[in-house]
Formats: sequence, C-alpha cells, structure tokens
Amino acid sequence: MKSISLLLLIVVAGCATKAQNNFPADFIGHWKGTLNWYPAGAKEPKQVNMELHVLPSKDTAGQYTWNLVYGKPSEDNRPYILKPIDTAKGHWMIDEVNGILLDQYWIGNVFSGAFSVQNTTIVNTYRIENGRMKIQFISYATKAVATTGKGTEDSPFADSYGVRSYQEAVLTKQ
Repeated sequence: MKSISLLLLIVVAGCATKAQNNFPADFIGHWKGTLNWYPAGAKEPKQVNMELHVLPSKDTAGQYTWNLVYGKPSEDNRPYILKPIDTAKGHWMIDEVNGILLDQYWIGNVFSGAFSVQNTTIVNTYRIENGRMKIQFISYATKAVATTGKGTEDSPFADSYGVRSYQEAVLTKQ
C-alpha cells in the first residue's frame, strides 16, 4: 500500500505543476492529425488520419459537439455530444447518440474516461500541451489474465490485464 500511496502522490504533484487549460473552451475548434495504432505484437503502427471537432451546440446551451473522424468523414464519422454532468467536479458525458453514454472527467489538465464494451476496456485521455492536442487510447481485456498477492494489507490481491492495443495521436487546431 505504501508504494501505491507514493505513486499517487507523484501523479498528483505532477498534475499540480502543469498549467491548467480551460475546459472545454480551449478544446473548441477543428483538430486534425494522425493516429498511430499499435495492436499487441505489432512492430510498426497502423496510421490513420484523425480529426476531432468540438463546437458549442446550436440546440442546447452548455453542450458541445464531440465529432470524431477517422480516415475521411465519409469513412468513419462519429458525431457525438459532449454534455455537462457536474462541472464543479469535472464530470462530463459523451453521448454517442445510440444509447451509449460514456462518463468522462476533467482532472489535472486531462479529459479522461474508461469504459468496457465487448470484453474490452478502453481508457482514453485528451490533453492540450503547447497548443497541440495529445490523445491516447489504451485497450485491454476486461477479464484479468492473472491475480497475484497474498490478500493481506502488505500484499493485497492485484489483477493483471492483457493489453490489446495502444493508440496515440497529436492533433493541431485548424
């Protein structure tokens, strides 16, 4: 438990030293770049053009478009809606407009969430650094591949998961 507490302290201290962006205002715009997708075992990434369009909603105050495009807009266009849940606590939601609602959180200069679908868990992060949006998606098996530890305070049980892929993109505002 001591190592977990130390790691948490390091992460919190690192987040506190970064300049804070104004979310979602600093995310508004059309962002474009390249997504590098590394499936497990791949030596070279698969690359695809990626865009993120974040704009204030014309229909509902306080909501925004959250439109992801992979490749060309005619190939893979995902027009989602970004909705506030409890902005004082950094809680937002991405509505995929098909019944899927994904909770997201603005914490320490990072917009992040985690969700599971079809036996895969995906953790996503979006952050702006030096005028560029950096995006990461890590996907892993929802079921643990191993459980270790003794179940004690000094050695709690720990689950390990098989990482399936890693994706990263750097987008610039157009």
